[in-house]
Amino acid sequence: MAETAAEQEEVLTDLEIVTGAKEPKPKIGDVKAPELTGSIKVPKIQPGAAAGYKPYPAAPEYMEGMDFPTTLVDNWEKEAVNKLGELLKKYKSLQDYMDICVRCGSCTDKCQFFLGSKDPKNMPVARADLLRKVYKKYFTTEGKLLGKIAGAERFDLELLGEWFSYFHQCSQCRRCSVFCPYGIDTAEISMAAREIMDHIGVGQKYVNSIIIKLHEIGNNLGMNPKALKATLESTEEDIEEEDGVPVKLPVDQVGADILMVTPSADFFASPHVESLIGYAKVFHQAGISWTFSSTASEAGNFGMFIGNYSHMQRAASRIRKAIEEIRPKRLIVGECGHAWRIAYSFWNTLIGPLDQSLGLDPKYPRPQHICEFTLDLVKRGAIKLDKSANDEFVPTFHDSCNVARGSRMGDSPGGQFDIPRELIKASCNRYVDMEQETIMEKTFCCGGGGGLLTDEILDVRLQGAMPRMQAYQNIKDSHGANFFALICAICKAQFTKVFPKYGMPMIEVGGVHQLVGRAIELGAKE
Repeated sequence: MAETAAEQEEVLTDLEIVTGAKEPKPKIGDVKAPELTGSIKVPKIQPGAAAGYKPYPAAPEYMEGMDFPTTLVDNWEKEAVNKLGELLKKYKSLQDYMDICVRCGSCTDKCQFFLGSKDPKNMPVARADLLRKVYKKYFTTEGKLLGKIAGAERFDLELLGEWFSYFHQCSQCRRCSVFCPYGIDTAEISMAAREIMDHIGVGQKYVNSIIIKLHEIGNNLGMNPKALKATLESTEEDIEEEDGVPVKLPVDQVGADILMVTPSADFFASPHVESLIGYAKVFHQAGISWTFSSTASEAGNFGMFIGNYSHMQRAASRIRKAIEEIRPKRLIVGECGHAWRIAYSFWNTLIGPLDQSLGLDPKYPRPQHICEFTLDLVKRGAIKLDKSANDEFVPTFHDSCNVARGSRMGDSPGGQFDIPRELIKASCNRYVDMEQETIMEKTFCCGGGGGLLTDEILDVRLQGAMPRMQAYQNIKDSHGANFFALICAICKAQFTKVFPKYGMPMIEVGGVHQLVGRAIELGAKE
C-alpha cells in the first residue's frame, strides 16, 4: 500500500488510503436504480462490485467531540487488536459469533445489499469474515500458526479499507440472523467493527456529526428549543387552517400526563410532519394532556449504529432528565424504528429503571409505542375514525427492521406486526400485504438504516432498497397498492429519496398516523 500511495500525484495519508477521502464521489443525478420486475432473484456474483462505495470520513472536530482520535493513530493495528480483545471479553456473544460460524451458506442470499450490489463480500458471512480473519490471526492458536490456511490475516491498511467500505454497507437490520441456524447476529459484528474503527480514528461523518448534534442541542437536526417551539406553533396554525380546530402541540408542560418523544424529522419534513399532526389530533380528541420536551425532543439514538454504549447512554440520559423535570405518568414514543428498539430494549438499563420512582404509572407500558396507544383508544371508542377519508388509498405496510426484529408492542408475541396493521385497517377500507417472505420477521430493510442515510453512498442505498421496491412493485401490479405506510423516520427519509429513482411518486410514502390523522373525527364527542 505504501508503494501505491507514493505513486499518486499527491501522497495520501494512511487515513485517506483507508477511507478514499480524496476519491471523486458520484453525482447524485448519475446514480441509477436497478430495474423493477416485481420479483427478487439471487444475482450472479460480481466480485468487487461494491468495493468503492465508502461514506465520507468524520472530520477531526466530530471525532474529538466524541473523545475519539482525530486521525488514524500511529500504532493503529495494535490498538485495533486490543480493542477487539476488550470487546470479546465484554460481549460473550461476539466471541461466540466469531467461533461458531460453519459457513453453511444459509445467510448468503438474505442480505438486501448483496441482492442489490451482487458483490459477494456483501454476503453476511463474507462481511463478518472481514472481522473474523483478524480475530483468528490474533486470538486463535490455529490462526497464529497457520495464517491464511486457517482463514487468518494480519490487519493491514488494505483490510482496514475493506472494513470501512463493507461495514458501512450493512444496515444492521439482522435479517440474516433470522435464517442463521446458529442465530449469529451480524449486526453485532458490524457494530463491533465500527466501534473499533472509531477507537483508532476512522469514523463516519454522517453518524458522528449527528451524534454530536444530539449531545449538544438535543435532537439530530440541530433544532434548538426556540426553533422547535416556533415550528410547533406554525404546525398548530396549519392544522387550524386546514380543519378549523385549535389542536395544540405543547412543549415543556410540567405535569402533563404524557411525555411524547419522537424523531426530530417529524417536526419539519413531509411525510414525517403528517404523522406528527396525526399524533396531535389523537391526543386532542382523546382529551389527554401531553407535551414534548424541548431538551429531549429526539427519540433517535445513533450511538447504537457505532456500537458505543457510552454514547447510547449519554444520548438516552436526556430522556430521563426530561421525565424528572416534567413528571409525566406515561412515556410514549413516535414513529421511528431504531428509536423504538432503543426505547423498548435499552432505556430501562441505560437510564432506568423506568418505574414509579420517576412518577410513571405502572398501569401502562413504560415506554409505549404510539401505535399501541392509538389503537387502544380506537378499540375503546375514545376516538372515532372515518375510513372513507382514505378511500383514495390502497395501503400496504413496510415492517421496519428494528421494530420487527428488535422490539415488541402490546401484550402478545407479534404485536409489533399486528398492531400497526390493525391501526391501518381501522383507518382505511382497503389494505393489502406484500409477499410473506418480505414482511414481518423476514422483512427487508429500507436500505438506509444503520447510519447509511447519506448521499455519498446513494448507490448503496438504492441497491439496498431494491428487494423492498420489487416487493412493492409486485403488490402494485397485482392489487393496485398506492400507499406505502411506515412507522420509521429513517425508512420515510430513505424511501422518499429512492422512490423517484425507481420511477414511483414520492407522495406514495407516508406514516401510519398520517392515515389516522386524515380519518380521525375531530370536534365534540358524543
